[in-house]
Amino acid sequence: MNAMSTSAAIRNAAVPLERDADFTALLDQIGDARLVLLGEATHGTREFYRIRSAISKHLIADKGFDAIAVEADWPDALQASRFMQGETVAATAHESAAHAALRGFQRFPQWMWRNTEIVELALWMREHNLETQSAADRCGFFGLDLYSLRSSMDAVVRYLDQVDPDAAQRARQRYGCFDHMADDPQRYGYAANFGMRPDCEKQVVQQLVELCSETARHTLSAPAATDDELFYAQQNARVARNAEAYYRTMFHGRNASWNLRDTHMADTLDALFHYLGDRNKRPARIVVWAHNSHVGDARATEMGDEGQLNLGQLVRERHADAPCFMLGFTTHEGTVTAASDWDAPAERKTVRASLPDSIERVLHDTGIGNFLLPLRTHPELAEPLGRRLERAIGVLYLPESERLSHYFEAEVARQFDALIHCDHTHALHPLDKSPHWTHAQIPETYPTGI
Repeated sequence: MNAMSTSAAIRNAAVPLERDADFTALLDQIGDARLVLLGEATHGTREFYRIRSAISKHLIADKGFDAIAVEADWPDALQASRFMQGETVAATAHESAAHAALRGFQRFPQWMWRNTEIVELALWMREHNLETQSAADRCGFFGLDLYSLRSSMDAVVRYLDQVDPDAAQRARQRYGCFDHMADDPQRYGYAANFGMRPDCEKQVVQQLVELCSETARHTLSAPAATDDELFYAQQNARVARNAEAYYRTMFHGRNASWNLRDTHMADTLDALFHYLGDRNKRPARIVVWAHNSHVGDARATEMGDEGQLNLGQLVRERHADAPCFMLGFTTHEGTVTAASDWDAPAERKTVRASLPDSIERVLHDTGIGNFLLPLRTHPELAEPLGRRLERAIGVLYLPESERLSHYFEAEVARQFDALIHCDHTHALHPLDKSPHWTHAQIPETYPTGI
């Protein structure tokens, strides 16, 4: 199919987005889905955060969603969730209190969750939750990732200190296996993988087994041993177990560590889904925020061809009986908050115009601007969209090696249930701006309506 015919097919199915009310079409597409996965083409685009926030608010307020689960570490997100659910006392509900609630997000890249859009969402969530009649109806904010080895182990010990000091001592002894290397888990992984020191796999597994045993429910009878707090501690123990394996697996090749991480995210989502369903005595509903590369079904991508799986694929495979919906995002050009190297300062960088014949360029060439493209309900789009290059900008943006660093092949009609294309996008505003971030390379004007 030629470019003109492809553009015509897209324009026929597209729903222009000019104001918030236009999300009605997307909500109709989502329907009764109980797991709604919202992607992003970069980790630093303001429009993606704003649109995901608007969609999430509709799902929470109108459809009773129970949680937002994000590509972040469990203990950091839990600190924010306590503020959002009204559990922590705040002298004020203004921005300073929300800033404090997000203080746990100190690991690079801080701007992903310490930014102005998350502050606004946190304040909205707190107000919404405090107006609910029942604590069970409050919406939480939870992390799916596994990088928090030290802080998750510390959280397990702090919990056990309150409910069972003997169990806390056993946990200290087991986690003591890491010694000082828990603060540098990559170094631990290297040393354990290459036989320079014993690994701690047995110890983290033992701790998880003990904390998840029936004995724990019967013996942890202190006031702090609520079902929620026990579940939070169990999840921290799972993070410690899987983080230990992840840091060892990093040296086995990219596919092994990627698959372990996304399997952990899927397992965490499943645990949260079932826990909330059992606790609230009704089917749980969760909205997920993660990068397109995690949300879109890997089986429709070049990475899947090479042996990688991901969260979106596992959700579709595991929840065939629980309707799910996966939304991807694309952009043609603009600015983005990203770094030039790992642990380097956040910068506001210019996003180059998308490559010819990429999905982003095809969507740009329609001339529509910002629009929703329903893929599930328009199967006729599969052929004209075909398999094309798709851009993925993570925490690093390397425009000098754009094709090699940021593009892969994918069939978006199989990868997602719908796409939102924002033609010109703008950098996310970090709470902790470095001098590098303020040096914008192009003027920033916010587009009308989004």
